[in-house]
Amino acid sequence: MGSSADGRGGDDGEGGGRRRGGRPRRRRRALKWSAVVLAVLILGTAGTGYFYYRHLNGNIKKDALNLGDNKVAAPTPNAAGQTPLNILLIGSDARDTEENQKLGGARETFGATPLADVQMLLHLSADRTNMSVISMPRDTLVKIPKCTDPDDGKVYPATQGRTMTNQSLGHGGPGCTVATWQELTGIHIDHFIMVDFAGVVSMADAVGGVPVCVDANIHSRTSDGKGSGLKLEKGTSYIQGEQALQWLRTRYGFEDGSDLARAKAQHMYMNAMVRQLRENATLSSPNQLRRLAEEATRAMTVDPGLDTVRKLYDLSTELRKVEPERITMTTMPNRYVGARVEPTEDAEQLFRLVREDIALDGKDKTKKAEEKASADPAAADDEIAVQVRNGTRTDTLAPASGRASTVAGLLKEEGFTEAVADTDGSWSEDRTVVRYPSADLEGDAQRVAEALGIPLSSVKRSTDVSGITLVVGADWRTGSDYKAPKRNDRTPKSAEALNGADDKACMHVNPGFTW
Repeated sequence: MGSSADGRGGDDGEGGGRRRGGRPRRRRRALKWSAVVLAVLILGTAGTGYFYYRHLNGNIKKDALNLGDNKVAAPTPNAAGQTPLNILLIGSDARDTEENQKLGGARETFGATPLADVQMLLHLSADRTNMSVISMPRDTLVKIPKCTDPDDGKVYPATQGRTMTNQSLGHGGPGCTVATWQELTGIHIDHFIMVDFAGVVSMADAVGGVPVCVDANIHSRTSDGKGSGLKLEKGTSYIQGEQALQWLRTRYGFEDGSDLARAKAQHMYMNAMVRQLRENATLSSPNQLRRLAEEATRAMTVDPGLDTVRKLYDLSTELRKVEPERITMTTMPNRYVGARVEPTEDAEQLFRLVREDIALDGKDKTKKAEEKASADPAAADDEIAVQVRNGTRTDTLAPASGRASTVAGLLKEEGFTEAVADTDGSWSEDRTVVRYPSADLEGDAQRVAEALGIPLSSVKRSTDVSGITLVVGADWRTGSDYKAPKRNDRTPKSAEALNGADDKACMHVNPGFTW
């Protein structure tokens, strides 16, 4: 995929720097999520004592969670009162220290605006039985929303048209990357963890090596010096230190040499690393744990909800509940637009599955509890106040004219005389939904849905509404009878799902990079 407009989103330099005049070259970058996962899991096992924990707390940098105006409602708790957990993992290409500069390459980018060149959404199910991860290619074209930097109050206006998602980090910080994801996916994000180059090498050392596989000898080096330098023999190798860093940033030599191939290699590494963390006895060494904890906390920036080792420990406890066979790694389905990519219809399917907390491995039990009628009795129809919004706008279609008024009229015909139409047409919802703010209105909300033939699974509790609110979605742009779309809860094949327990996966080596 191509380089960014400012010359910084190109090749990972795997050889690095920029050309002067002409197409800029990609600079080197490391895959930082490996440090993220290690930090979270290891801090949960380190018995280093209260005072050392205070020291580690001081290492952790903090930033605001969401700098945008689009505040997506938190998911409705399940029958047991549990909610999913969504964490955005961000890899910054910052060159703000000598150590990061040494690992990241290109001297001329020292101190430049960092890019969010690695972005992965980690979704932990409400019942903590499964975990899903979605990688977004750094060259994905998105609309970056208006973001306000909390430090200096600077306002970054929403981008005109679409730009590369990795530029969101430069619009006030990681909170703008969170806002960009929420704008695109409609997924409520609870936390972010951002990691820079520093600490990645020592973390790989601490787990005693991670097994990776290539189907042929590989040397990631081009005739003009590009490439990560990774050199491995065919088969499985245990990599650590700088060699692990090379694997995580290798593009030249894997499959077609694209970021998509690199993301696949990253997924394989992440799955293998999680298995190693569960099995590797070397992590019982206090010295290794302390060194790893030190490096991890120094390399991290988190939101206020994760700004202490105690909070990271609690998070690690939750993550460790998931067995590797219930972890699913995916890449956001995409298509090329020139040298960039954009989300496809399959991407929206993947986002919806996460929004609805449906496991990407297809092993969820049928969620009958969500279809059960409320124990809260409904009021008389003519006493139920309903606001109807027109949410039929999509990325490609303008709002269907008059839908809020039309559906409010349908409700009045059914006896809901307190139904009113909201004339604001700026709402957007892919599926028609009825929202209610508190448990005492659940029965009333379900009665509204029943009257219009809307399934009970589309009745959601939300703190973003003050009363019962019916949003007419893009699935009901015309007509008076609502027909719920046939549900397809399968993970799209284009997401290239990889199971966390798959220890047979092997990267295909481009014949031009074998030896």
